[in-house]
Amino acid sequence: MITEKAPAKLNLYLHVGAVRDDGLHDLRSLFVFTEDGDRVSAAPGDAVTLEIAGPFAAALRPFPVEDNLVVKAARLLKEECGVGAGAALRLEKNLPVAAGIGGGSADAAAALRALQKLWAVELPAERLEALAFRLGADVPACLSGAPVDVSGAGETLSPGPELPPLWACLVNSGIEMPTGPVFRAYDAAHPAPAVPSAPRLRDASCEAVAALMRESRNDLERAALELAPQIRDMLDALGQTPGVIAARMSGSGATCFALYKAHDEAKAAAEAMRARSWWAMASKLIAD
Repeated sequence: MITEKAPAKLNLYLHVGAVRDDGLHDLRSLFVFTEDGDRVSAAPGDAVTLEIAGPFAAALRPFPVEDNLVVKAARLLKEECGVGAGAALRLEKNLPVAAGIGGGSADAAAALRALQKLWAVELPAERLEALAFRLGADVPACLSGAPVDVSGAGETLSPGPELPPLWACLVNSGIEMPTGPVFRAYDAAHPAPAVPSAPRLRDASCEAVAALMRESRNDLERAALELAPQIRDMLDALGQTPGVIAARMSGSGATCFALYKAHDEAKAAAEAMRARSWWAMASKLIAD
């Protein structure tokens, strides 16, 4: 059996522009990833099957397994590479769903990595990224798990900056936040948005990360707040934790995160968030 991590994705910033002709949004973002998250395993099988386990498995059970991005990734790679074999797939769902932290996208990317090993196929990077983009705009950026600068609608990637040692506390109050309504609310409020900018991290220091966070934003945050005012409660709570460098909503929400220099600070923040009956996770960021 081959197992791949599907780490949580955080947008250190997310600047959103206009809707393109293909219906997707032009954007600029810096994706970073935590060391912890979901896990995808693949073993030989006659057909493509999927078992879902873990703390958030129940949230996926109402949906047909064929709609899961892990299964879609397997079938797309199988077709692309002319693979005759199947695969017995297992998804350990440790992250909340519809949460703005790329859970489904990271799961799909992990499935692509695992299945290339299982089926002994290897696509060139550009071809694999193009295949991943067909599964979802965030999937290409989730393939490596390293910091990545994202532009276009998610299909244009370049290596992100090296990060200093950082820990994150992720928190979700149990709100599911589908991406579509958030983008529609953003579009209604911004009929002619500016071309998105891409601020740069000056160096691999915590001070530079703090400056980057001050100079940037998540353009979807206000739209998400209108749909789920509880997001403000999470941001305020994170902003009051000892040692916090910055706090922000990730993606289209509703998960929020805060950054810290020390593991103990992130761990204490997570414990404080759980005391409010919220889901929380403390994890180190993958630096490079």
